[in-house]
Amino acid sequence: MEGKIITCRGAIVWAQQEQMKIEEIEVDPPRKGEVRIKITATGICHSDVSGQAGKLVSTKFPVILGHEGAGIVESVGEGVTKFKAGDHVVPIFLPQCKNCMFCKSDKTNFCVEFGTQQRGVMSDGTSRIRCRGQSIHTFLGFSTFLEYSVVPEINLAKVDMKAPLDKVCLFSCGVTTGYGAAVNTAKVTPGSTCAVWGLGALGLAAVMGCKNSGASRIIAIDINSSKFDIAKHFGATECINPNDLDIPIKDHLKMIAHGGVDYTFEAVGNVEIMKQAFESAMPGYGVCVLIGVAPYKAAMTLSPMDFQLGRTLKGTIFGCYKSVDSVPMLVDEYLNGKIKIDEFITHHMKLEEINDAVDLMLQGKSIRTIIDMKIAE
Repeated sequence: MEGKIITCRGAIVWAQQEQMKIEEIEVDPPRKGEVRIKITATGICHSDVSGQAGKLVSTKFPVILGHEGAGIVESVGEGVTKFKAGDHVVPIFLPQCKNCMFCKSDKTNFCVEFGTQQRGVMSDGTSRIRCRGQSIHTFLGFSTFLEYSVVPEINLAKVDMKAPLDKVCLFSCGVTTGYGAAVNTAKVTPGSTCAVWGLGALGLAAVMGCKNSGASRIIAIDINSSKFDIAKHFGATECINPNDLDIPIKDHLKMIAHGGVDYTFEAVGNVEIMKQAFESAMPGYGVCVLIGVAPYKAAMTLSPMDFQLGRTLKGTIFGCYKSVDSVPMLVDEYLNGKIKIDEFITHHMKLEEINDAVDLMLQGKSIRTIIDMKIAE
């Protein structure tokens, strides 16, 4: 199949808010600086659903969603020397070109190519995937809800062959983002108090990051109390359902945490909850990190006095990890038992069941569902 068009299956969203439809897809060979991979597994992230609903400005329709995947290199394009057929790889939505001012800086993990990849096409302005004779857009630089995908090499990390691809695919987005928010962005210190809003994969990974950083008190917050047991498994010392309180959550936290929380994390993508998290941070030195992705038209109003009193508000993308360099390291830490991955996965489903998998997530019945690709050789 190398150098030829591959026909496979993929899940297309033909128009905003429509369900995904399994279609026969044509995938072109990779061009200069690109790699074609056989997707073996992919997770479903809330960002995929936001894209499907048109809440992300970068989403263009028709589109194949999915960005939390892993697979095996099938072929490489012109000039690609870091990858070869058979390599196990994890594609990452945040590129690392290693040439731009951001990639060369130790102050950020941002890459200038991230902006250019939000057009739904490859760098040359064309698509590598088609259906019924029509070009199909990618999502966040590439797509993983299909059996074969073409990925820019600057978005690809080679991982240990011993690592199970249906587990480490989660390092391509959610787990890395939440974990890094605690260990890199906030730099949680030993003995500190933390609070995390939202106990999906992002929030649970932040809980794990707080625990591994030595926090002595980790307060997990969610309106779905069924998630409390797994939050404690990841390191939460106590759990709160705001609906069970007679006072606002920020007032409750100030009361039980002696004035405020050292580090707060919002992992929902709701601006009102973001405001709660910021206002719950300790005056003088409290740090709030926004992890969740809000709709692109959302806005938040904060009091300047909350900043003047010494609180710090931060955002994070991919947990402040340099993407291509860091994912192999995180995979090694998983293989060595430092980072949990398996516990995030609550369901395994087929590509044909992808809409059911989305429903499970929206109903709060899953943390991460893995779509296992079954490809006929």
